Amino acid sequence: MTIGYAYLLFLVLGIFLFCYFVATWVWIKVDKSNTEINNESNKDKRRDFLYLASISIGGLGAASFMWPFIKSMNPAEDTLALGTIEVDLSAIEVGQSITVKWRGKPVFIRRRTKEEIVEAQEVNVSMLRDPVIDSDRVQKDEWLVLEGVCTHLGCVPLGQKVSDIKGEYNGWFCPCHGSHYDSSGRIRKGPAPENLPVPPYNFINENTILLG
Repeated sequence: MTIGYAYLLFLVLGIFLFCYFVATWVWIKVDKSNTEINNESNKDKRRDFLYLASISIGGLGAASFMWPFIKSMNPAEDTLALGTIEVDLSAIEVGQSITVKWRGKPVFIRRRTKEEIVEAQEVNVSMLRDPVIDSDRVQKDEWLVLEGVCTHLGCVPLGQKVSDIKGEYNGWFCPCHGSHYDSSGRIRKGPAPENLPVPPYNFINENTILLG
């Protein structure tokens, strides 16, 4: 059940319970009034009850009317399917990178060399603008998975191809405004305020990850 459906369910249930208790309370008052006040006053009470009952029915009707609109706001099944993708890593050699598209964004997947891993792990994180140790950005030292969107103005950095400029820290370089990222995708130089984001992912097996 999506958040929209859950919200609507609680809303309808709340309206129903509210109407039930209000109607019960008014009905009890009307019943007591039958023995305490005159017939003219009883008519007024019954009129109040009918008024509140009409409001209650109208509220339930409005909630039912809202259902298709709330339902239409939920993602379609094909859209939800694109929210997660499986990526086969078996063809990626050590030192190579690939780019996949996930939720409309490029995702960089790099199989790091031993040298790149050492470079990333030996950095003094206290000197970084966005201090995060390498082990907090990877699930396996060999594999680095990043959203390929510069955190400055949303450009796509270079560094995926062998012929690309990788910047001063052997990672990625954004030519638009000169941001340099290291082999862990952390910002080292330039205007970008944060590291390249790490998307949610899990290893299904040794050669496959699930993005999303």
